[in-house]
Amino acid sequence: MHLVSEAAVQNLPLSQRRIDVFFAIVFVTFAVTSGISDAIPTLGIEMSPDSPNALARANYWYAIDADPLFMHPPVWMRFVTGLSTFVYGPFYLLLAFALVKGKNWIQLPAVIYATMISSITGIIVFGVEFFGEPQFRTQNALKFIAFNTPYVVLPILLLVRMRKPLPFTRRF
Repeated sequence: MHLVSEAAVQNLPLSQRRIDVFFAIVFVTFAVTSGISDAIPTLGIEMSPDSPNALARANYWYAIDADPLFMHPPVWMRFVTGLSTFVYGPFYLLLAFALVKGKNWIQLPAVIYATMISSITGIIVFGVEFFGEPQFRTQNALKFIAFNTPYVVLPILLLVRMRKPLPFTRRF
């Protein structure tokens, strides 16, 4: 069996990895939403319809009927939004850079991220919103699903994209 070194294999040009362009755009968008939306509960800024903070008003509009867990986060949920704001947000920017540049070293961090976010958002947050304590259950399931499903599905697709070594040497 002959093993090919990483240096001997050329990455496909970005023009042939359109899925990576799509992922880069998505994850830059996720970075923005992490910094804007998740910072509000993390920092303990009250969400209300008449808040002087426009971001708190926008979060209120979303959370009032769709996401009571986000609207009135217990301490553990503030840790979740804090992870999103201060860990995932910067990681999204690094991930987008690595996807565009075809940096194979991003594979393991991407797999770790996708596994973590799918578990936290996909299982814990969705579970609490649909099956948890009554005060944290969504009253608008369609709105909740519309806003939150991309944060579960796209990391899973990224996981599929990163499943084999040297992910930028092949099309997805």
